[in-house]
Amino acid sequence: MEQRVSSRRKGDGVPKENSPFINNTDNDKGNNYDGTNMALFEDEIEINPMVSSLLNKLANYTNLTQGAQEHEEADNDEGPKKKEVKSPQMGTFMGVYLPCLQNILGVILFLRLTWIVGTAGILESLAIVLLCCSCTMLTAISMSAIATNGVVPAGGSYYMISRSLGPEFGGAVGLCFYLGTTFAGSMYILGTIEILLTYIVPKAAIFVADKKEDEANALLNNMRVYGTCCLALMSVVVFVGVKYVNKLALVFLACVILSILAIYAGVIKTIFEPPDFPVCMLGNRTLQNNNFDSCLKTKVIDNLTVTSKLWRLFCDGPELNATCNEYFVLNNVTEVQGIPGLTSKVISENMWSVYGPLGKLVDDKKLESVGVGASAQDKYLPYVVNDITTFFTLLVGIYFPSVTGIMAGSNRSGDLRDAQKSIPVGTILAIATTSFIYVTCVILFGASIEGVLLRDKFGDSVKGNLVIGTLSWPSPWVIVIGSFFSCCGAGLQSLTGAPRLLQAIARDGIVPFLQVFGHGKANGEPTWALLLTAGICEIGILIASLDAVAPILSMFFLMCYLFVNLACALQTLLRTPNWRPRFKYYHWALSFLGMSLCLALMFICSWYYAIVAMAIATCIYKYIEYRGAEKEWGDGIRGLSLNAARYALIRLEEAPPHTKNWRPQLLVLLNVDSDQGVKHPRLLSLTTQLKAGKGLTIVGNVLEGTYLTKDTEARKAEQNIKSAMSEERTKGFCHVVVSSNLRDGVSHLIQSAGLGGMKHNTILMAWPGTWRQANDPQSWKNFIETVRESTAAHHALLVAKNVDSFPTNLERLGEGTIDVWWVVHDGGMLMLLPFLLRQHKVWRKCKMRIFTVAQMDDNSIQMKKDLQMFLYHLRLNAEVEVVEMHDNDISAFTYEKTLVMEQRSQMLKQMQLSRTEREREIQSITDESRNSIRRKNQGAAPSTTRSRSTSAAEDTQEDEAQLIHDRNTASHAAINDKAEAGPDRVHMTWTKDKLFMERNRNRECSANVAVRDLFNMKPEWESLNQSNVRRMHTAVKLNEIVVNKSQGAQLVLLNMPGPPRNRGGDENYMEFLEVLLEGLNRVLLVRGGGREVITIYS
Repeated sequence: MEQRVSSRRKGDGVPKENSPFINNTDNDKGNNYDGTNMALFEDEIEINPMVSSLLNKLANYTNLTQGAQEHEEADNDEGPKKKEVKSPQMGTFMGVYLPCLQNILGVILFLRLTWIVGTAGILESLAIVLLCCSCTMLTAISMSAIATNGVVPAGGSYYMISRSLGPEFGGAVGLCFYLGTTFAGSMYILGTIEILLTYIVPKAAIFVADKKEDEANALLNNMRVYGTCCLALMSVVVFVGVKYVNKLALVFLACVILSILAIYAGVIKTIFEPPDFPVCMLGNRTLQNNNFDSCLKTKVIDNLTVTSKLWRLFCDGPELNATCNEYFVLNNVTEVQGIPGLTSKVISENMWSVYGPLGKLVDDKKLESVGVGASAQDKYLPYVVNDITTFFTLLVGIYFPSVTGIMAGSNRSGDLRDAQKSIPVGTILAIATTSFIYVTCVILFGASIEGVLLRDKFGDSVKGNLVIGTLSWPSPWVIVIGSFFSCCGAGLQSLTGAPRLLQAIARDGIVPFLQVFGHGKANGEPTWALLLTAGICEIGILIASLDAVAPILSMFFLMCYLFVNLACALQTLLRTPNWRPRFKYYHWALSFLGMSLCLALMFICSWYYAIVAMAIATCIYKYIEYRGAEKEWGDGIRGLSLNAARYALIRLEEAPPHTKNWRPQLLVLLNVDSDQGVKHPRLLSLTTQLKAGKGLTIVGNVLEGTYLTKDTEARKAEQNIKSAMSEERTKGFCHVVVSSNLRDGVSHLIQSAGLGGMKHNTILMAWPGTWRQANDPQSWKNFIETVRESTAAHHALLVAKNVDSFPTNLERLGEGTIDVWWVVHDGGMLMLLPFLLRQHKVWRKCKMRIFTVAQMDDNSIQMKKDLQMFLYHLRLNAEVEVVEMHDNDISAFTYEKTLVMEQRSQMLKQMQLSRTEREREIQSITDESRNSIRRKNQGAAPSTTRSRSTSAAEDTQEDEAQLIHDRNTASHAAINDKAEAGPDRVHMTWTKDKLFMERNRNRECSANVAVRDLFNMKPEWESLNQSNVRRMHTAVKLNEIVVNKSQGAQLVLLNMPGPPRNRGGDENYMEFLEVLLEGLNRVLLVRGGGREVITIYS
């Protein structure tokens, strides 16, 4: 018997979507498998469920809102007393079709559709209806595809969008949908109050206008007061008994259906017996029929002509000789039938639009009008006037809320017997039905009702009756009462659904500041979310105008529909393996058309509201991206990113980058300690300052061992490195490799890090500061091998010495310099690096200085001019200084340094030998020392001859070694030729003749120095390797010059000498570098990658 436990999973630390059955083996723990039929898989059964248990969980799956684990935990707490969950039983008709019908048909149909038909005309009204209904139909097709692509838990549209487009889009669009639903509640409450105060109990108004010009403000204030009271009452009803709201839903739906049937019955009745609703006209102007009983100027009573109530509205007294309005005097009063019926020819008159500004009189052009035109004061007389300026796009924004509500079926997915079948069929049928109702109503209204009555928004010309009510049968009160309860029910549904949507978003945890709204009462009711919803709803009520609130919620619903279409189009085009909808009648072109239509309608309705809505969605998106919790839902945006990355990588690999596009793509070799903590976080700071978020950064680390035993340490190291990268704001990737030894691991990183065209071209590492103290010589050997491999791979190399003293990202270096010591040409790396560093605010105030070294026979003045011109063409601002390096004699200090270095090398070799071999080695060294002293005493002449031959041999070796990186670019180019570097070869700037002359001059100079200094040598110096002596001499002299000029610099960049090709002198190479860098604080050794990285061309 399986025990049901919480489905909350503990994974690898990355929040993922909870699943009640996939890879969740909690229910199987403790179930030991004793059978023999599946003995071959008994090890697998311990970690993976049997198919039988998997199918059992799948069959018992319950649709719970994502993140709402209180239900599951409450069930677990009940234990054996837990009630059995009833399986959902609602079908297509009751579960999807009727709820969609109730949400789509509503306040706009009853209160504004007749006015829209009269203002826009039948043709443009049909265009508005077809435009909006096409938008919702295309959205329903896309929604059906998404809803049938797997199980849709409760949460509806928010769940579909967030799981298809990711948490950022899901949160942004979910909140937009929430705001749209909340403002829809405001609109329904305003509609309820408008029906109540205008058509049911007009005398209940608190604010009463004495003058006609104050009527609009009085109505708005009444709407605010009664709307706030209605909102408070509805909120209490939702808080106390939401189950009663759901039970009354069918009653409210019955009111809607009865009202529509009454409209159709009334239209049919007009064919035989049109209802009697006369409209009083003065000339061609429509009069408000509220304060008079007969459409006459005067009437005869007992053979006496007396004035009517209408007379007193236009004259200053009841007398026949009273002063009256000029237009009233000149024009006759007539009555026209407000509803002439279907058989009349009124349809031809209502075919075209009649737009007008605020205050325009509603008139009938086919009637005669005599006298003066309309004046500004006429709108204060009892005429029917436009209360707002009308135009096509405004009407689109007001009408669109009447087609929203298509998500009602998907929002009830948890209650459906078969959601994947019911949602597409029910939603599309509901849209088709409502579209038919709207289209027929537009035509029937235009064919049955007089144009002046259609344009009378509040029915003032028919004694304050609801215009659509005058058409209905058997009584106008059927429509009034039906529309009143319909608006009440829709308002309650909005106040019920919006808080639950907000609760679902809050419980997902993608918007941190909304998490408080995820909590509620013990039964899960969203108390805090209801309070916020009521507060936002009050904003819409304070606006108080149905026509002003409608475009606001249109924006938010259109935004939601736009992203539903985008999600479907994206999933279809990407062809993700999991995209297998059961609904087959979709296409990416239809989704794209629906998306374009939604975007167009947003700007058609109101361009400034559209911009505000998009700005709100963008802010929410960026906030979730910056602060939100990480979620991995397998969304389409991630798939789009993968496809875009693949396309870009394939394009990048077609050709190597041009010099103008070259930037350092870094592979940072980072070390960790025994606890997998980052050793040198300042290396990441330097990376951030050098990259500024641009280009590729790969932070690599090597752990020694095997992956099977070190996988936990590798994951821990990766997490620690990512944390350090986040703290140092280093944008890039982390790559931890486990290898049998460090040398191979670093080699694998250099060879294989990156992908396609996104591979590193520069290696950044820290100087091994403890190489002298290390008992294991592998520390400096690994360093030298890394230098060699970077050269072989044609990668640039940056080595940071004293990296822990480098500035953090929070520091701001004030006055100071970045000194570049340009000894040999490396492709321009030394020029480019300071420029990149100074782009970052840490180094921005530092000045750049460039030093170059001149030999005795160089023209220092000309070199400085040439270098200044070169920097001018490179568009770099820097101070230039040429330092002359004289051919001094090799000092005793240099010999002592060399002697100490070689003695230490001998000791390091002895540490690698066995005890017997070590004794033999010590004896041979002793004998050699005695022989050298004896030879010294025999005389100078033989020694001179021997020293010359030794010097010649050493000179031969010197051809195979590199003194400082490369003596010039030609030697490096020659190496590249041998390695068949191809396009990465450095362009030669020296001729071959000059190259050979330079080499011969160096040999002669070095030989003379060796002969001259030989007579002053101590006995121990005679056995020294003269190549090492000359290298040490160069290091000492160059160090003296650099320290003299740049000791106070914030950073020193220096050419890095290359290691000897003969591996026997590796330990000496480290000594040379130590001497070269002695006395300097922050140093960045730079070794070019064998190609030009900076150019003077545009």
